[in-house]
Amino acid sequence: MHKHKRKLFTFIMALASMAAIFIPLQAEATETESNKGTPENPYLITTDVTYTPFEFQNADGEYVGIDVDIIKAIAEDQGFEIELRPLNFSAGLQALETNQVDGMIAAMSITPEREESFDFSDPYFEAGTVMAIAEDNEEITTYEDLEGKTVAVKVGTTGANFVNELTKEYDIEVNQFDDSATMYEDVIAGHSDAVFDDYPVMAYAVQQGLALKFPLEPEAGDVYGFAVNKDQNPELLEMFNEGLANIQENGTYDEIIDTYISEDAEEATGTGLFGLIASNWPDLARGLGQTLVLTLISFGIALVLGTILGLFNASPNKVLNAISSIYITIMRGIPLIVLAFFIYFSVPQLFNIKMTAFVAGVSTLTLNTAAYISEQVRGGILAVAKGQLEAGRSLGLSYNTSMRKIILPQAIKIMIPSLINQFVITLKDTSILSVIGIVELTQTGRIIIARTYSSGSMWLIVGIIYIVIITLLTWVSSVLERRLSND
Repeated sequence: MHKHKRKLFTFIMALASMAAIFIPLQAEATETESNKGTPENPYLITTDVTYTPFEFQNADGEYVGIDVDIIKAIAEDQGFEIELRPLNFSAGLQALETNQVDGMIAAMSITPEREESFDFSDPYFEAGTVMAIAEDNEEITTYEDLEGKTVAVKVGTTGANFVNELTKEYDIEVNQFDDSATMYEDVIAGHSDAVFDDYPVMAYAVQQGLALKFPLEPEAGDVYGFAVNKDQNPELLEMFNEGLANIQENGTYDEIIDTYISEDAEEATGTGLFGLIASNWPDLARGLGQTLVLTLISFGIALVLGTILGLFNASPNKVLNAISSIYITIMRGIPLIVLAFFIYFSVPQLFNIKMTAFVAGVSTLTLNTAAYISEQVRGGILAVAKGQLEAGRSLGLSYNTSMRKIILPQAIKIMIPSLINQFVITLKDTSILSVIGIVELTQTGRIIIARTYSSGSMWLIVGIIYIVIITLLTWVSSVLERRLSND
């Protein structure tokens, strides 16, 4: 028995070493502030992923926009280095609160509530909330006309707060979204009757040809500020204020604003189906590549971990049964998006480390997928007649040898179709990881939509790509199943 335990311990340690080779965790202790802002240790700045014209990804795959250009100009003026970490707005706030990043610039209004959690710079932009409706909508001309209607807002924004106040006076149903492009399309599609957002953002969208109009003038403006966590990075805040004053004085600030908001601002091109493919295929290819890499690495490690847990579950040892059952119950009970947030935000905060989004994403998929694979392994083992294990033991083979030589080879044949199906599920689950800033295929589609406002065509393209990949995997599964059945 002790010999078998030593073998099991050695096997698990070997697997841990393999995981360390394939996925370097890159989780490091919090850096000291003395060398912040250097090329070796740049300030990590989060920004929204899609909030045109303040932040978005251009056709060359570079993040640009008013916020991005301003922080880059200030960094150059003050002589410090930055690294952008684009996240959804709400996820960016969590990253800042948990010190995963050093600062946030994402068209964030300075409000008393936010000032309780963050320290803000001097205001760098003023913009008011405005209501927009579909171009052919003649019913809504005032806020009173929203009675009984549905309104789209973006989570955590000033527009959302404004609508919350309106709901105190009128019976309004609120649809909440994580990005502006999707909520605009929700209005155009007729699912929502109106949308509230910052005027510059909506004006830019209309300028690009989006079928919306403004029945009312914008509300009084809110001011945007650059934020750091409360009592953190005061030197970064000071440099931002000094740099902002300098670029406003030398004209750089006005040049940035005119680039995106003036009448001469560049309009989107190539928004037809084939135009989108032609102008964005490198981005789509990179997104697909990231999806496949995440899937292959996560599934490979999950296959090893899930097999071990499946063997634990099928083992006569009650302790190993309990370990496997507890793990499976926990992982199958936690929604994948909650697990992703926990690993990316809570774990670093609890252990005072920093973790890349890629590592958090792989860990999320691995832990989740392993729970399901373990059940498939257990099912495959139980599907093999019990008499074969007993026959092996009667021939003098140990339990481990009987499992390895007799049971597992047959169980693997039984498990192949379900494992291929689990691989497909894992591939589709990668789309959830966009919430922690991983730019896989689905997030790539969102980024392109934010730039072009062509959601219908782009989601068709993304859907076709998924169908092609999954069809190929299904074909591979069928071929493997036929070959194994003929052996």
